[in-house]
Amino acid sequence: MTLPLLPIIPLRRDDLPIDTVELARFMIGKYLVRDVPEGRMSGRIVETEAYPVGDSTSYAFIGKRPHNAAMFLARGHAHVRLTYGVSYMFNMSGEIEGTGAGILFRAIEPLEGLALIEARRPGVSLRDLARGPGRLSTALGIGQAFDGVDLCTGRDLWVGRIEAEEVPVAVTTRIGLSREMHRPLRFYVPGSPFVSGPRKLLTQPSTPAI
Repeated sequence: MTLPLLPIIPLRRDDLPIDTVELARFMIGKYLVRDVPEGRMSGRIVETEAYPVGDSTSYAFIGKRPHNAAMFLARGHAHVRLTYGVSYMFNMSGEIEGTGAGILFRAIEPLEGLALIEARRPGVSLRDLARGPGRLSTALGIGQAFDGVDLCTGRDLWVGRIEAEEVPVAVTTRIGLSREMHRPLRFYVPGSPFVSGPRKLLTQPSTPAI
């Protein structure tokens, strides 16, 4: 028996906060959807990181170049970058067109199309299918071809929400960086087993100044 699809409503660009830090927080509890000929894969976004204007760790910090041009598109566009020649990092642009900033999708809770996801990540537990940015991209088949794609179309690869659904949001410091590690720019669903990184960092402090 085929289960009915979740009632996910595509996000419009006007729904998205312009400020990159607000955008990273806003996207927690929203949905990432990948439509393929075999069906739909989707998951609840449980972890993001913000890379705001002027952040020296941002892909956009060096200014606009051919390889990072998608970071300068209007908020809601995909930027896909291959790191260390191994893993694709899936980002979404923030701010207004011409301003370089964005958020990194670090983890989702897989909900739809589990068989399709597991085929891309064979032998992996449900918890670890998309727990971490490289795993997330592999699980949903996100590669370089999606760089610059508009995520507000409701087609192919897109972001959405379920009406009246809310989740708690916590904030802590970013991980995997060699500088600016102290900034509270990593947002996540507290208590979710699908969040990546060391458990000891998943505290819920009051939001400090950024």
